[in-house]
Amino acid sequence: MDTLLDLLNSRPLVNGEEQDALGDPAEGRRWAREHGGDGSLAELALLRATRDALQDLVRREGSPAALRPLLEDVRQVPDITSEGLRWRLETPPHARLPVEVVLAWAAVEEDLPGRLRPCDNDECRLFLLDRSRANRARWCSMAVCGNRAKARRHYERTR
Repeated sequence: MDTLLDLLNSRPLVNGEEQDALGDPAEGRRWAREHGGDGSLAELALLRATRDALQDLVRREGSPAALRPLLEDVRQVPDITSEGLRWRLETPPHARLPVEVVLAWAAVEEDLPGRLRPCDNDECRLFLLDRSRANRARWCSMAVCGNRAKARRHYERTR
């Protein structure tokens, strides 16, 4: 799930300017390798496409059908080991990390429906996974976005 959030949040706004961790090939390769990928240019292209499709899905602006091309030749094959049943992912090497991210998104949607969402701050482009018991988290960071929203509301009330 951490890689899912890291990918969703790999294009933040910093001081009003978009920063793309996957935009520069060298930086993108480093990001992919840190997350278990091979860092190839083909993988970076798939990661960017996967990120864009998942961001649209989480914002409720897209359809899961956008993921179909990525998943066409993917299979999960059962392996019986001494430790029990394991599922092995069969996919081209450059697609493994993006497919794992899509599978993580599907697991979150199934196990924690409605808890993966965009930050409630209109000036923020980050996403959060609400793990709170009450399912009421609204901001990616209480210290940054939450504090700004509360300060803004306080200012408007006292004006």
